[in-house]
Amino acid sequence: MRLHREGTPTLLLVLAFACFALFAAWTWVPMWLAYMITAVMVVIFGMVVWFFRVPKRTVTSDDDAVLSPCDGKVVAIEEVDEPEYFKDKRVQMSIFMSPLNVHINYHPISGTVSYRKYHPGKYLVAWHPKSSTENERSTLVVKHPRHGEILFRQIAGALARRIRTFSEEGQAAVQGSEFGFIKFGSRVDVFLPKSADIQVHIGDIVQGSTTIIARSRP
Repeated sequence: MRLHREGTPTLLLVLAFACFALFAAWTWVPMWLAYMITAVMVVIFGMVVWFFRVPKRTVTSDDDAVLSPCDGKVVAIEEVDEPEYFKDKRVQMSIFMSPLNVHINYHPISGTVSYRKYHPGKYLVAWHPKSSTENERSTLVVKHPRHGEILFRQIAGALARRIRTFSEEGQAAVQGSEFGFIKFGSRVDVFLPKSADIQVHIGDIVQGSTTIIARSRP
């Protein structure tokens, strides 16, 4: 199993803390407590390693499809006004990522990055209705010949305090390739044209770069 490069600082910090805790435990506390502390440190380190895992996935390019930008659960599908970029009505699909999900973010379509903007903000829980407009977030728009422009937004949650967006404006986007990473629980919103043929339902579990969440209508 490969680990994501974003995990290196966190893993080193957790490892340093674990070494200190284990040294203190086996030096100054009773043996039964030292065993408990050791078990807790092993579990914590294992959870952090699991969080930063990079899965092996085969991406089949499909110009007619919009792939899920992340792993998680579909928590909203609704027609809304998108005020930041389109300034008109779009279909918003929100995908909630728990701390146990893979937290890599993937380009849902191929094309050219036409817009990128980071917004500092609050850290409301990711399922809060206002988190899409008030939380720390990063917006990316990719233009595709068939789909037109599709906007996807990384949103920080109560635990997610660091959003990373690797794609830059003007760069080529390849469907299923990595465009970002969010640490420790978060949400990704996708804004689709009203004509899009939605392929999933609220409550569905989706997999980044694999699950087709929408198709363009002929």
